[in-house]
Amino acid sequence: MLRLRGRRRNAAPTEIVGTARVDRRTKDLVKRLEPGDIAVIEHQDLDRVAADGLVDGGAAAVVNAETSISGRYPNGGPRRVLGAGVRLVDDAGGDLMSRVREGDELRIVGGEVWRGNELLATGKQLALDEVEAAMEDARSSIGGELQRFAVNTLEYVQREALLTFEPLELPALKTKIDGRHVLVVVRGHDYKSDLAALRSYIKEYRPVLIGVDGGADALLEVGSAPDVIVGDFDSVSTTALATGADLVHHVHPDGRAPGRENLVAWGVPYHEFIAEGTSEDVAMLLAYEAGAKLIVAVGTHATMVEFLDKGRRGMASTFLTRLRLGPMLVDAKGVSRLYEGRVRRLDWVMLIGSALVAMGVIVVVSEPIRTLLDGFWLALRDLWLEVTG
Repeated sequence: MLRLRGRRRNAAPTEIVGTARVDRRTKDLVKRLEPGDIAVIEHQDLDRVAADGLVDGGAAAVVNAETSISGRYPNGGPRRVLGAGVRLVDDAGGDLMSRVREGDELRIVGGEVWRGNELLATGKQLALDEVEAAMEDARSSIGGELQRFAVNTLEYVQREALLTFEPLELPALKTKIDGRHVLVVVRGHDYKSDLAALRSYIKEYRPVLIGVDGGADALLEVGSAPDVIVGDFDSVSTTALATGADLVHHVHPDGRAPGRENLVAWGVPYHEFIAEGTSEDVAMLLAYEAGAKLIVAVGTHATMVEFLDKGRRGMASTFLTRLRLGPMLVDAKGVSRLYEGRVRRLDWVMLIGSALVAMGVIVVVSEPIRTLLDGFWLALRDLWLEVTG
């Protein structure tokens, strides 16, 4: 339970007391987060998606053992946290992760982290104006990060390009993809607003719905059931697994298959799909190789900052995947702007014209209505003659 202790000017800093949730993987921590909890993370360059999870989970404060914005690039996570009114204590030290236990009651005083009368760590309480200034500095130095991205991509191409562009062996899915639109949903940047904007598009075109791990639950949130779920199944709910969707487990060419033990333990039928890249990339490759007419991406990485949020290996595979898909792939924001569910001006003209034609037909075939209109016309004529003489 969150308890805020107010203060007057020049008094002691406001204290925030809450239950600790501790995890080195932020995306696992947010699953256990309750409103008023204090999130203890180790996340250098806190990205926007992780920050959204912390804010949506109701964190009262976030204590980061790492540096939330290192200056490599303008990551939007810290601004998202502070903009939501959540305290952010930065660079609290790596030993904090081993000193704090799940469920501890912590007390945050400024940048200090206390458990009872024991001072566990001292970090820096970030302010929004400081983060804005740091982001501005990061924008001016992003060129160096882009150079490293280019070098990393070339190295990745030398190692993996042949695997990336060679034909893939598709699993035998019950879902028909050939010739249809496909919507690939990742629980990433702005996925909620993108899905809301695409509601009319989904209703009219009825695309194949592919959820990438937690993207399956994102579809359920808007009342749509996934047709296919792709990933390593580390963030999929049992509700999504029970929808009857084709389950496709992403296996790397070198044999790595994270999450296979979960699928075996659950006892659910699933397919394996061997391809290089992230699960997001693999979902797009599956749709492409299966003959999709168009692939619409929701919540996926599209901007350079989003690429940098993924880490260098993920950036390179995503870059090559987009080269392979070419114009087949479009971002959800582009589709929502091109496809508008609202009634167009031409639709209004056609509707009014149709109504007038229908009224004319009724007048022609209805004797009482013709008599009434004739009487109305005669009354108007007599009035005109009386006024004009």
